[in-house]
Amino acid sequence: MENENQKVNIVQLIHRGGIFKNIKGNTPQEIYEQISKMIDLPDGMTSEQVYNALCAREQVLSTAVGNGIALPHARAPIMKDEEDQRICVVYLEKPLEMNAPDERPVNTMFILLTHNSQIHLKVLSSLAAFFRSPKFRKALELKSDEATLFNLIRELEA
Repeated sequence: MENENQKVNIVQLIHRGGIFKNIKGNTPQEIYEQISKMIDLPDGMTSEQVYNALCAREQVLSTAVGNGIALPHARAPIMKDEEDQRICVVYLEKPLEMNAPDERPVNTMFILLTHNSQIHLKVLSSLAAFFRSPKFRKALELKSDEATLFNLIRELEA
């Protein structure tokens, strides 16, 4: 049984999900369609399931959170097992208008594919803390690679 206070390992989740650069698309749906085909998914899960889940959530309310960042995710946990969870960092080729609260277009998406709502909320909470860091936001604007992001995350978690 998972410990309630267990911290989520954001670095591990991103490593599992991957970093995708210069993804083209003029709508969130176009981006989701491409990314869902690129993500390394666990057995029994299809890119269509991921695409449909992300689009369904986006229809309810924009997942843009401000500072050029969006957090696309399914409305309900989508991964069967804890080990299958992942976060995909998606750097867009060009900023995308997604009705963010600060009206800034989105240039980076963190696609959350989680196993249960508790973990989902912990991931959101951790990411929100990173997004408050100007240094982290700058790294996203520069489309930083995995090593750079991981070093920053470890620094911010320390």
